[in-house]
Amino acid sequence: MAYDDRNRAFLQAFMGRSTLAFQDAQPVLAAILSVGGERIDPKDVGEGQFQSYVDAANQAISPFDLEIRSSLPQDPQSTTEDPPQRVWALVNNTSDPLTQLATTYSADEIGFLKRLLDYMFHTNNTVRTEGMCAAQLQAVGLHKAPTARPVTDDAPQTQGSASHSLTMTQAERMILNLIEEGWFQKSRKGYLTLTPRALMELRGWLVIEYNDEGSPKIKFCAACKDMVTVGQRCADVHCGGRLHDHCMQNFFRMQQAEECPVCKAEWPGDHFVGERALGASSRPSGVVRRQTPVSARPSVEPSTRSTPSRVALEANLDSDSE
Repeated sequence: MAYDDRNRAFLQAFMGRSTLAFQDAQPVLAAILSVGGERIDPKDVGEGQFQSYVDAANQAISPFDLEIRSSLPQDPQSTTEDPPQRVWALVNNTSDPLTQLATTYSADEIGFLKRLLDYMFHTNNTVRTEGMCAAQLQAVGLHKAPTARPVTDDAPQTQGSASHSLTMTQAERMILNLIEEGWFQKSRKGYLTLTPRALMELRGWLVIEYNDEGSPKIKFCAACKDMVTVGQRCADVHCGGRLHDHCMQNFFRMQQAEECPVCKAEWPGDHFVGERALGASSRPSGVVRRQTPVSARPSVEPSTRSTPSRVALEANLDSDSE
C-alpha cells in the first residue's frame, strides 16, 4: 500500500510510546482508519493489518537507522495458561545505546548505569548462577564509583577518583526514571531487569561488552534464537543449552523429547536463568551424592561383656574404702 497520512499517524503514535502490543495497537489503528469514514471497531483490526503498517513504517524509518522490532517479554511469573504477549518497540539499530542516553543523562549518571549493567551481566551472571538482575537496594548501592586506589590520610580522595559517583538519592531517582522511560522493569519480588525494548536495543552492545571468547555471558534460546535473561538452562554448567519458559513447551513437542537442545542430556527443569536462579540451590552437574546401601554398611555387634550390677559396684566401692 502507498505510504500516506494514515501511516504517518501510526508512526507518530508509535513514537509516543516505548513499546506497543497488538492489543494496544488495535484501538490506535481503528481510530486512524475511522477518520473521514465509517467507524472501525478495534476488534476488527487484524494482526495482518497491524503488521502491514509496521512493515511500511520500517521502510520509512530505515534511512535513519531506526527499526521497529518485536519480542516476547521474559517474565518469571508467566505461565503456559497466561503466556506473555508479544511487544513491538522502536529502536536504534546502529549507535551505541550509552551514547544515546548521554544526550539525556550526565556522565556521572551514565557511569552509574554502566556499573549497574556490569553488576547484572557480569557480577550477578556466573557459570553456576545466571541471575542477570539486581535487587533495587543492590542497584542503589552502586551509586559510588570504585576508587582507583585506597583512600588514606596521606593520600586523600581526589576529584578525579570521585568522578562518576552519585548520591544514593540521585541513584534512586535515576532508577525510577529508567523504569518510567522503559529501560528497566521491576518484578514482583523487587528485582530490576531489562525490559523487552531495552533487550532489543541493547542486544548487540551486550554481546560485544560481555561475551568473551572463552566464557560468553550472553546466551541465546535454542528455539527462538533471542537472548535469554529469564528461562531455564541445561544441568551441565559447561553446556550452552538455554530455553525461554514460553518456548519450552512447543520446542519439546516438536523435538518429541525433553532433552537439552545442545548436549541432548535429559532436561532438568529446575535449573533457572534470571531471578529464580538466585534462590535455586542446584547441585553441580555430574556430582551425585552417594549413599551406602544398608546391606553394605558394617554391622555393629552388640557387646558380649556383661555389665556390672549396681550391687557389685557398691561392694567394690565399700572394699576400696576399707
